[in-house]
Amino acid sequence: MRALIIEDEPHLRKAIAEGLREEGYAVDTAGDGEEGLHMAQCYEHDAIVLDLMLPRLSGLDLLEALRREGNMTPVLILTAKDTLEDKIEGFRRGTDDYLTKPFAFAELVVRLAALIRRSRGVAGHRVTVADLEIDLDRRTMSRAGGEIDLTATEFAMLELFALSGRRVISRTELAEHLWSHDWEKMSNVLDVHVANLRRKIDGGRSESLIRTLRGQGYALRG
Repeated sequence: MRALIIEDEPHLRKAIAEGLREEGYAVDTAGDGEEGLHMAQCYEHDAIVLDLMLPRLSGLDLLEALRREGNMTPVLILTAKDTLEDKIEGFRRGTDDYLTKPFAFAELVVRLAALIRRSRGVAGHRVTVADLEIDLDRRTMSRAGGEIDLTATEFAMLELFALSGRRVISRTELAEHLWSHDWEKMSNVLDVHVANLRRKIDGGRSESLIRTLRGQGYALRG
């Protein structure tokens, strides 16, 4: 999954970004409201973490601008503004969740994952495809009862497949979700990651669970 962090405090912005990358996210960052709006408009993200007190353009004005344009990317407001009135205004302007500072990083991760799942029509944290079971909270996967170890990149790839149902995912979309806005530097290794994921989840079976559709991309089998 790919997240955009819009936070003007450099140390906090870096800490959140590094933490999410360790959780398997591709992460873009912005340090002010205008930059954040530009990033949100130019690149597709699965979720946005948004501070409210930003230079150049406030978080609420940024959020309202996105919603006015029809951009419905899930937004989690992360702010020190903790009054009931602040929260009501955040939801009124279009946020999907609201978390106040100081916060536990584990809670941020769980809330962000839940927002992404809901936006893709997945209610729980477990997804089943054939005999493949994926726990999106624990970030584990098993097939026919046997747990399979995946790297963070492999799990991020499988997570996108699982949340997309049977929809075909293009190479560009897959690469963008794995490596943020500089994905073109990494696109040449995409085939290696797909091959490694296939090898692990198929375990020598004659038919791969991940289909390749020539000229279109990849999709999970039913």
